[in-house]
Amino acid sequence: MVLFVRVSAILFIANYVYPSLAGRTAKRADDFDILDWIDPLIGSRNGGNVFAGASLPYGMAKAVADVDGENTGGFSTDGSRITGFSALHDSGTGGNPSLGNFPIFPQICPQDDLNQCKFPIGGRSTHYKNDSVKAEPGYFGVTLENGIKADMTAAEHAALFRFNFSGTEHGNGTASPLIMLDLTDLWASRQNASISVEAEVGSSTARMRGNGTFLPSFGAGSYVLHFCLDLTGGEVKDSGVWVNDRAGTEPKELYVTRGFNLFYLQAGGFVRFQGPIDGPILARMGLSFISSSQACTNAETEIPSPTSDFSTLVSTAKDAWRKKFIPIAIETGGVNDSLQISFWSAVYRTMMSPQDYTGENPHWESSEPYFDSFYCIWDMWRVQLPFLTIIDPQTQSRLVRSLLDIYKHRGWLPDCSMSTCKGWTQGGSDADNVLVDAYVKNLTGIDWELAYEAIVNDAENEPREWSIEGRGGLASWKRLNYIPYLDFDPVGFGTNSRSISRTLEYAYNDFNLATLAKGLGKDTYTKYLSRAGNWQNLFKADQVSLINGSDTGFTGFFQPKYLNGTWGYQDPIACSPLADFCSLTSNPSETFESSAWEYMFFVPHDVRKVIELLGGPETFLRRLNFFHQSGLADIGNEPVFLTVYMPHYAGRPGLSAKRAHDYIPSRFNSSHAGLPGNDDSGAMASFLLFSTLGLFPNPGQNVYFIIPPFFEAVSITNELTNNTATIRNLNFDKEYKNIYIQSATLNGEPYTRSWIGHEFFANGGTLELVLGETESEWGTREEDLPPSLSVGGEEGLEMGLV
Repeated sequence: MVLFVRVSAILFIANYVYPSLAGRTAKRADDFDILDWIDPLIGSRNGGNVFAGASLPYGMAKAVADVDGENTGGFSTDGSRITGFSALHDSGTGGNPSLGNFPIFPQICPQDDLNQCKFPIGGRSTHYKNDSVKAEPGYFGVTLENGIKADMTAAEHAALFRFNFSGTEHGNGTASPLIMLDLTDLWASRQNASISVEAEVGSSTARMRGNGTFLPSFGAGSYVLHFCLDLTGGEVKDSGVWVNDRAGTEPKELYVTRGFNLFYLQAGGFVRFQGPIDGPILARMGLSFISSSQACTNAETEIPSPTSDFSTLVSTAKDAWRKKFIPIAIETGGVNDSLQISFWSAVYRTMMSPQDYTGENPHWESSEPYFDSFYCIWDMWRVQLPFLTIIDPQTQSRLVRSLLDIYKHRGWLPDCSMSTCKGWTQGGSDADNVLVDAYVKNLTGIDWELAYEAIVNDAENEPREWSIEGRGGLASWKRLNYIPYLDFDPVGFGTNSRSISRTLEYAYNDFNLATLAKGLGKDTYTKYLSRAGNWQNLFKADQVSLINGSDTGFTGFFQPKYLNGTWGYQDPIACSPLADFCSLTSNPSETFESSAWEYMFFVPHDVRKVIELLGGPETFLRRLNFFHQSGLADIGNEPVFLTVYMPHYAGRPGLSAKRAHDYIPSRFNSSHAGLPGNDDSGAMASFLLFSTLGLFPNPGQNVYFIIPPFFEAVSITNELTNNTATIRNLNFDKEYKNIYIQSATLNGEPYTRSWIGHEFFANGGTLELVLGETESEWGTREEDLPPSLSVGGEEGLEMGLV
């Protein structure tokens, strides 16, 4: 049977049965809800690091329970203990836990003795009931083992928490519930903080407000965050502050810093309500990067009546999410529920970050949008931001404008940004690729002359600290045409590593700049087009690779090269899953987070040249197959994504389709451990989405590789043009025996190219694919292959323009 799912026009077959979602989705057409297919807990275990709590699309406030286990995104389903409930988080990131500032925690003091309450994290941490976790768009709920139930929802800059004590041992007695606030964050990075408690005995409301200075989880400097917590639901019994494991009702203010030997003092404030109480305690948390007054204003404006606003906030959040799904429709063709849940949940996760901090920028005033949590663009430019370009182009335009506004006021495009701080640069100047991808796909409202200026700045001027912006080693890049191993660079300072991966990334950055220059009519495009070929200077044609002492049989790899032009050496399997992981701080090497095996395929603008250097299409395909089957490929990290689709360049698009099916659903599925790595702000989600949609991008170029969608048909309506693009499979089967394209038509006319441009999404149309069980000649002719710079010379730039 076929299920056609669309928020704006839902057709539902009434007798369709969903065994795994019995009772939840077997509904009439008029009460079907797309949100029933979204599970925020996918990726909440085994390193997915997703944010599983309540948020609006791109919202700043993100409320969830924080745990002492896998807590990079706040909460995980690993069975660890809850340490608090906080309202700022990032989603799917790696490294140190991000945000989680000013957690609050509910409890009842044994014997009603204040000093028997547990204030430090180690003492108060409590397991949760596994079957109590409820995560939905705009809502999160969980019950602690002691019976305290917590649920929460979010507005743009404020969150509302409800704590119900009726299920506890003392729920119907005289016990007095206590709500404490901890002046910390998930990483325990606090440098200093203050709190003021405003609560009169007998009053029905109480307020705690203050601020703290914290460190970004993957960046430089520090940030100041302000909070305003309002409590209601009973009569105030007492209030005060706590330090370590003791609390008192005097004083009402507290200021803490890092002490001797950077000793970390646990401290905060509390309010206790006179028991018994009839209903829940409500906690409204407003947040601001500007001031505590603005934090209070955010809370009062967005949640004016905490006692009655909870259900309204949940409903508003759900409606906001439903609107975001309107552009997408699928005809499932009877595929299993798990794939549908994976698909819609992935769409949901792509809009967690970047986060809209407009009005909350503490560094400068501007009428332009301000987005934060570009964490990091090295991950996001490849698939996540291109996905937003097709389903939410207006927001993507605002994101690009935000990047350009950062350039105007800070002098550099960011490569990574979180908590209003500059993040560490992982490779090239990847915001360049984002801007040019927006240009070739005709996003509107963007100052392209300013974009050109910003990218030229990255290409020509080296900052003093290129670890946080711009590019390093530009003197060598311009003189030697590669980044040397152990470079001498007295102009700027950064981690002197990644000479191979930076050379490859700079080459692609310069290709993107050449594309923009060509489009704007600048005479510099030939200069940057020449620099786009610098990657070839690190190709060592006679380099071999061994695994456990055995020759892999493949020759030719990128290798480091010294300033004097002689070769260095890095084992081609180093930094792969068969060896040690390589990052900025852990095992820094000449490739970043991937091996020379993997980076051999990172020349997005000239894959045909790579094929030539490696011995031709057959050898290239054997090498690509070995890479994916030997354990060298890490599908949990972004540089591998494009390699899945590289058979298109060798005239074998069917192999790309087969490879996508090898990874989906085996590594991308609807389980709580259903991601192969951390979601990286929706990057893993977007790989799944583009693959199942059947059109995969090569960002910075007007190219989408065509494979059969994983559904019978998919449609995307462009919100700028209101045109609908539909990809339809003929001979579709839900067992995926027919995964090879035999022929295709575009709007009824034969279509033989294995790729298509963004005009398909802009102008709309219908791409029909006839499927079969074996590979065919479709998409294999020279004229049908995706464009590559070495085929056609300067004319190759035209592939970058719609």
